[in-house]
Amino acid sequence: MKNLAADRVALNPIQWINVKADPADPSSESLWLFAEPSFRADYPAVLTAIRQSGFASTMMEVLDTQTLQNYKKMVDDAGLTLAPGYASVALPEDHGIELTPGSAAEVRWYDIIRRRAEESNFFGLDTVFLAPEVWWGDATVRTNQQVAVGAAFDQGRLNRVIDTLGTAAEILAAEGVRAGLHNHIGTWVETEDEIEQVLAAIPSTVLGASFDVGHLAWAGIDPAAMITRHADRLVDLHVKDLNMTIANATHSTPTPYNTATDAGLFLEPGLGDLDLDGIIAALPDEWCGWVIVEVDRASIPPVASAEVSWNWISDRIG
Repeated sequence: MKNLAADRVALNPIQWINVKADPADPSSESLWLFAEPSFRADYPAVLTAIRQSGFASTMMEVLDTQTLQNYKKMVDDAGLTLAPGYASVALPEDHGIELTPGSAAEVRWYDIIRRRAEESNFFGLDTVFLAPEVWWGDATVRTNQQVAVGAAFDQGRLNRVIDTLGTAAEILAAEGVRAGLHNHIGTWVETEDEIEQVLAAIPSTVLGASFDVGHLAWAGIDPAAMITRHADRLVDLHVKDLNMTIANATHSTPTPYNTATDAGLFLEPGLGDLDLDGIIAALPDEWCGWVIVEVDRASIPPVASAEVSWNWISDRIG
């Protein structure tokens, strides 16, 4: 079995972030605490819990309500180092916006990408996960109606998504940050064909591949085969486990994203049905990218989730 590098494993603190208003009630409101200004006061304790679970690194996630210096102090105080963060770019027309090529508005559309480049450079990180936006508008088919099957596919729209991703990757590259395409269910790049079209259209010198193995499997894609096929442009990796009974059911029955999540789709590594050891074995021999554990919705309390995740990782560190 291939071993992981001790200095290239990290945890995304999403266990504490993507939660239910009432953890005992799956039907209660879903909360995304990174968006809540009050979470800033809770963040230091979350980072400390990550370190105490065994992880030495956490995925970079600077809150909108804090400076880079303030975030650095939180991370340093917790005794953590940082792993690459996540950037996403929206399709303007999803927000009812038409951008004139070359206009100031079009340039400013990518300010969030420049912010991620600035953050990455500040913390000495030279890679980032780059994805299309997960759009939650009321009429959005891929999040609110039918996940993981490429619903409402439109080649023209995909071409525009490719253009926005290409522009974002070029902006990052100009700042010394290498982007890897991050597949995510609920976006306009979720199926194997869509992923392959993006990677074929944007040069590997501009855009690498930073797959999420769980989201690959949810879409019916073999993660190990995908890693092998794109080994020469693999940048970083998100790792999670899945209840494949729930995942497979979404292929035959139209299912909203949150319905699948609330049913217990996401699991800590080793607790689900994925052959994660086989996926890790598919990594290139000389590959030195990051493996970031990301359990989109913890199946157990956050601290326990982090500890189970670390135990799985620690058994595989060389």
